[in-house]
Amino acid sequence: MSLHAKLLKQLAPWRNANTWRIAFSGGLDSTVLLHLLAHLAKTDSLPTLSAIHVHHGLQAVADAWPDHCQSVCDALGVPLEVVRVQVQPGASLERAARDARYGAFIAATHANDVLLTAQHRDDQAETLLFRLLRGAGVRGLSGMPGERGLGQGHLLRPLLDVTRAELEAYAAEHQLNWIEDPSNEDRQFSRNYLRHQVFPVLAERWPQAQATMARSAAHLREAQGLLDELAVIDLAEASSRNDFDWLGLPSLELASLAKLSAARQRNALSYWLKTQTRLPDSDHWSGWQDLRDATGDARPIWRLADGELHRASGRIWWLSGAWLRTPPVVGRWADPTLPLVLPDNGLLTLIGQIPADPLQIRYREGGEIMNLPERGHRDLKRLLNESGVPLFARGRLPLLYRGEQLLAVAGLQGLNGCTRDGWNLLWQPPSEDQGLS
Repeated sequence: MSLHAKLLKQLAPWRNANTWRIAFSGGLDSTVLLHLLAHLAKTDSLPTLSAIHVHHGLQAVADAWPDHCQSVCDALGVPLEVVRVQVQPGASLERAARDARYGAFIAATHANDVLLTAQHRDDQAETLLFRLLRGAGVRGLSGMPGERGLGQGHLLRPLLDVTRAELEAYAAEHQLNWIEDPSNEDRQFSRNYLRHQVFPVLAERWPQAQATMARSAAHLREAQGLLDELAVIDLAEASSRNDFDWLGLPSLELASLAKLSAARQRNALSYWLKTQTRLPDSDHWSGWQDLRDATGDARPIWRLADGELHRASGRIWWLSGAWLRTPPVVGRWADPTLPLVLPDNGLLTLIGQIPADPLQIRYREGGEIMNLPERGHRDLKRLLNESGVPLFARGRLPLLYRGEQLLAVAGLQGLNGCTRDGWNLLWQPPSEDQGLS
């Protein structure tokens, strides 16, 4: 089967997309992908084609690459967007560059858009071996998926069944010119070491090593699919509704998880957390055990890369973004007829007959007393205990004051207004601003 036929077969389910956008580095792989699609567009009805080049600014020689990419795209009649990114310093330059690159891809991928990248079968084999040497589990060893969500659209890798040799042959046949990135020869980078030092030795003994390793990755993807199905089953019971769904936070019932074996707990939590955060390695799963097994008045927290898991009210709760920042003091509510934006703490609205002002918004400091009809003066801490409010939320419940009188506690039925006077204090908690998919 020709490369054109292979590509059309892989992309057949995506022919109704708004745009096919090629991630165009200017290297061999993406040059072949761009050339294939540009020529297919002349004979087949395809979505609108465009290309995106991400300039990392890590090498002086790379400053000439956007011009090269522009000339290639101009010759093929494909519009090009050049995005310059700032690579954050860190322990792994490879990972930092990848994060910056994919941040640009996410921003560029809108609803019903498809981003096409040119990883091939040799890349898949390298990925499997690289992750194996890092001790990855089934999910990691399943390699790069052929399709996944990205931004508001999707990322596709339509060349995963194509070898680098096939791409080289196509480029030679069509006399294509491409960029040779000098960093690809730097063997201090792990992937380059595997490509130049390890795989040639493997191929001498096992000529089909890359093909069989890519096949193993496919088997592991199937196994991971079964584990995902099991996770969905196990999470169904733990995802029961609770009295604090209005907080808008992902949460699970701890008792349902605790009934599972340790392996199924980790599998279910990994599936649940993968859309929230980068997953922990095996050495850091002890944080889950501490959270699960805590007793008494303990307030365990499992800190992960992009947020925290808290335990409260018989559940585990995922907190990130604004929920991890202490909301600043608000003070006077200048115009209670208008909604009040609370810094790092959502939105507050008074409905009904507005109480006489001046009104203030405060947060708990301790020792607050509230006067309740037919109950008299009650300690706020005791009222919160009676309501079962999760501990992590108590310090950010907006409190409505008139002078030194506590009038209402936002979000809590029976404490959030005055039925007799016909008003209510409504609080829309902050949404999580993490941005992972």
